[in-house]
Amino acid sequence: MIKEISSTQNPTIKGLLSLQAKARNRKREGVFVLEGLREIKRAIACGYVIKQIFFNEDWTDLEIDSYSQNDRQLFKVSNPVFRKLAYREGVKNMVAIAEMKSFELDDVELSEVPLVVVLETVEKPGNLGAILRSADGAGVDLLIVCDQEMDIHNPNVIRNSLGGFFNVQSVQCSSEDAITFLNRQGIQILSTYLEASVPYYTTDMKRPTALVMGSEAFGISETWVKASAQNIIIPMTGVIDSLNVGSAASIVMFEAKRQRSV
Repeated sequence: MIKEISSTQNPTIKGLLSLQAKARNRKREGVFVLEGLREIKRAIACGYVIKQIFFNEDWTDLEIDSYSQNDRQLFKVSNPVFRKLAYREGVKNMVAIAEMKSFELDDVELSEVPLVVVLETVEKPGNLGAILRSADGAGVDLLIVCDQEMDIHNPNVIRNSLGGFFNVQSVQCSSEDAITFLNRQGIQILSTYLEASVPYYTTDMKRPTALVMGSEAFGISETWVKASAQNIIIPMTGVIDSLNVGSAASIVMFEAKRQRSV
């Protein structure tokens, strides 16, 4: 059954907006908001439970009944309501609420030669989303976020990942727990570090490898410097000494992919 909502003051709409705006509300209810036809399809394909879908007939060019499954609620909303909900304008679109998946390090499934990306104190959700997009393309098994303040379900993370979020296992934990896990799994740690003397492309990434990236402002902590089997650097020839963390992560991840395809 499809319900209709015409007012932005509707309690259901207010509830969705609060989930978009506040991490504590998402965490409390165990749900998050995603937007986009492609993203919603990928979430469903990756086993995420979609609880509610909001659409507008002028913005959604598909057979909406195909999304009417299980206990999923469908809401047809007015143009003013959809403009309030949607970040993207002028494109075919839907907005949905999905249940979170909770991953712990002991729950993750790794390939025979795993590739792991570790992010320490990456400040911007958009950067995390871009890294997830690249991680999906590079065949990364696991993303570890060593920053309890980062909300990996922030709408900007989901949006900028273009659906990569749903296909890459992501775990939040302390640096100490991450290092213990990687050592136990026999995964070498390679950390990007401005003072390193070894170019990233000279290291062997064909073996099980974790690539550690730090914040643009402070880099990686001494904890990761000491834990690394090798600290690596992306050589720069201009006056700038570092890259955006999303760009740097992509370069190193795809070098690992290149080495493994040779």
